[in-house]
Formats: sequence, structure tokens, C-alpha cells
Amino acid sequence: MEEAEESVGGRSSSKKMREMVLGDYLKPHILSVLCYLLHAGANIVSKVSLDKGMSHYVLVVYGHALGTFATALLALLFESKQFSYGFLIMYFRAVLARTLYYAGLEYTSPTFASAISNLIPSITFILAILFRMERFDISKGSAQAKIGGTVMAFAGAAVMTLYMGIVVISPPFSPHSRKSSATSKILLDGKWVKGSLMLLISCFSFAAFFILQTTTIKKYPAPFSLTSLTCLIGTFQAAIMTAILDHKTSLWRLSWNISLLAPIYNGIIVFGIAAYVQTLIIQIRGPVFMTAYGPLNTLFVAIMGLLILGDALHLGGIIGATLIIIGLYAILWGKEKEKEKEVMEGAIHDQNIEIKMNK
Repeated sequence: MEEAEESVGGRSSSKKMREMVLGDYLKPHILSVLCYLLHAGANIVSKVSLDKGMSHYVLVVYGHALGTFATALLALLFESKQFSYGFLIMYFRAVLARTLYYAGLEYTSPTFASAISNLIPSITFILAILFRMERFDISKGSAQAKIGGTVMAFAGAAVMTLYMGIVVISPPFSPHSRKSSATSKILLDGKWVKGSLMLLISCFSFAAFFILQTTTIKKYPAPFSLTSLTCLIGTFQAAIMTAILDHKTSLWRLSWNISLLAPIYNGIIVFGIAAYVQTLIIQIRGPVFMTAYGPLNTLFVAIMGLLILGDALHLGGIIGATLIIIGLYAILWGKEKEKEKEVMEGAIHDQNIEIKMNK
């Protein structure tokens, strides 16, 4: 009888152990999908708000202010012992990146802006090489994959910027009454190119921000406090930038419409919750894992843009996005191969030390 109970208890504990392991394995995957789904919603809400006349400068200011409030409350509740008022992080790059991103979004489309954002890993790779943070040996397959992926990603960005092409998937309705050509064409629209350049500069700023964030997380392991401080400093920086670049006081007034929803969504959901989730993912699996789910954002935004905004999907956009995503995964493959080699070399090194100690 006792043996039977022990057997049942053993199976129960084994089942719980498997569930815990499965939960730990699935947690970063689920969080990554959630994070990019939240960002996709922000693209749509922000685009509608910007089209209604809201300033992208003001959107960043209000977004950071609300993000500060939301995450500060959570920090005081869960991290009161870790909270350090003297530790301030000057993340000007994050403010610049978000301001340029919304400016670029205003001149382009949510799907285009989301697809261009997949360039961030390629740019991060380039910056890491320039600052000697990335080991680079052209003779190795992993390095060649990363170079090829970077070139392919930038080629995809060029295609999306300069070539529209025929409409491949038409929306069920067209609320914007946009005229789409049925024949392929080179897109030389001034606003579109201007928006594309802003988005590219935004990608460079985000890449620099992620490099800083990865280093900061190791030194300051309090995600709510870190996010709150980042948003607080971002609020002041964005307000100063807005005061210098946009003098219209009327732009600061918010109405009870979509213009109010955009800063609330961006502040609480994106700058607050999504930023915290992103910090957790980087802590658990690192920035490379987080980046691997980036193309999901493009997919979510494309579906939402098609169904909610009535944005058609053009051939140039699909080709460009495909090239960017292939390039992204080529870079990720190269990084994973390097990581596997490092783990193997570390294991061999430890084994050699153990053999020497036993002699």
C-alpha cells in the first residue's frame, strides 16, 4: 500500500516537474508574441491619431509621461527596496528613435514602418562590429551568414522604399479613398521617401538603445524601476525637443477621441507594459531571442492594417518584407552558431581543467 502511494506521489511530482519545465520553456515565447501584438496595436492606433492631426512630438511626450506614471506605481509596489532615485539613465536615443518612428509612420503606413523595423538587428550587428562588441571572422560560415543577412535586409528596405508594384491583396473596404495603380511603378513620392529616411534613422537609434539597455539590465536588475526612470527622463527630453521644434500650443490640447487613445495606449501599454515584458524576455533569453519574433509584428500590423485601416498590400512591400525577414533569420542563425561554438569551447575548457586536476 505504502509502495503504491510512493509510486503515485513520484508520478505526481514528476508531472509537476514536467509542467514547470514546460512553463519555463513556453514563458518567453508567449511573452514575445504578446509584446509584438501590443506593438502592432500601437502602430494602428498611432497612425489613425497622426492622420487626425496629432503631432508626433506631442504623442511621444504624453506617451512617456503616462508610461512613467504607470510603471512608477508598479515599481513602488513590487520593487520599493531596489528602487534607486540616484540612478538616472540618459536614454536620449530612445526618445529620438520614437519621435522619428512616429514621424515616419505619419508619412508612410503601419505595415511599412513595422517591416522596416526588422532592420534593427542588422544595424545592431553593424554597430557591434564598429564598437568591437562583436567578434568577426569572415572565413567562418556564421560571419558570412550575418554579412549576407545584413545586405539582404538593407536590399529589402530599399525595395520597400522605392518600389510599390501592383496590389496583391485588396482591403475589404477603403476608408481613405486611396488611389492604387494597377501597374508596377517606382515610388518617388516625396513624403514617402522622407518618411522612409526617418524610419531608417529611427532604426539606428533603437539599435543603439538596445545595446545600452542590454548592458544596463545587468547592472540594474529592477525592470519596473528601470522602465519608469527611462520614461521619466524621456518625458523631459521629449518635452524640450517639442518646445524647440514645434511651437504650436494648440497641439498640446487633447480631445475625447482617437487622439486621446493614442498617448494612453502608447504610454501605458507600449512604454509601460510592453517595455517591462521586453526587459523580462531579455533577462530570461537575451536580446537575440527577443529579436527573433520581430517579423510577427509585421504580420500582425499587415492584418490589422488590411482589416481596420483598409491598407492594400502591394507587391513591392511583400518582396521587401520577405527579403528583410530572410536577412533577419540569416543573422540570427549566424549568432546561434557562434553561441553553440562558445558553449562547446567552454565545455571542452572545463573538461580539460578537470582532467588536469585529477592527474
